[in-house]
Formats: sequence, structure tokens, C-alpha cells
Amino acid sequence: MHNFKELKIWQKAIKLAEDIYKLLIEYPEFEKYGLTNQIRRSVTSIPSNIAEGSGRDSNRDFRRFLAISLGSSFELETQLILSNSFGFISERTFNEYTERLHELQKMIYGFRKSLSTTRKIKNLMLSLFY
Repeated sequence: MHNFKELKIWQKAIKLAEDIYKLLIEYPEFEKYGLTNQIRRSVTSIPSNIAEGSGRDSNRDFRRFLAISLGSSFELETQLILSNSFGFISERTFNEYTERLHELQKMIYGFRKSLSTTRKIKNLMLSLFY
């Protein structure tokens, strides 16, 4: 079990969610139940799945929740692309947020991979001694 609050990926995901929520204030009112709702759901899903996975009993389960978190990040990226296409955010804002999102995606992917490596090392050690 991991303390999710100490994980850099969770901390960065929380900061991204806070900043995205602030950004959404500038979206048109008619998007309140459309794109902004979808963005809120995907951006909050990223740290939520990291937290939920951290409380699971195995690294395998945690990896599955990290995969869901990654899926939500790609969903968010698509919604940012649409936001830029529709003119709701500037090119500069789009680039800033997608850069941050790409960094977070790489971190989640790397952490997920390290959990797999840890399991392989553990299995190798067990096979050597038993």
C-alpha cells in the first residue's frame, strides 16, 4: 500500500485539476453541461484513480488503476484539443496545459512500469530461494 498524498504523480494531478477548474471559469455558459462537465470529470478522475489504486492490496491492482488514470489523461487531452479548436482557450494556454499533461502522463507511465519491475524482481527473488 502506498500513501497517495506523498506520490508526486498525485500531487501534480491535483495541481492540474485545480488549475483546470480555474480555467473553466472562462468557458462560455452554454458549455456548463457539455464540454466543461466532461473536462471536470476527466481531470478529477486522474488523481482519484491514483488514490484509489494506492489503497489496493497488490501492485497489479494499483497498475490497473494507473492505467485508468492514464486513460482519463488522454480523455482530458482530447477535450483540450476540442477546447482549442472551438476557440475556448488560446493556443498558448492549450500548449501550456498539454505540456503539463504530457509530463504527468510520462510520470504515471514510468511509475506504473516501476510497479511491474518491482513485481518481476520479487518473483525472481522468490524463485531463487524457494
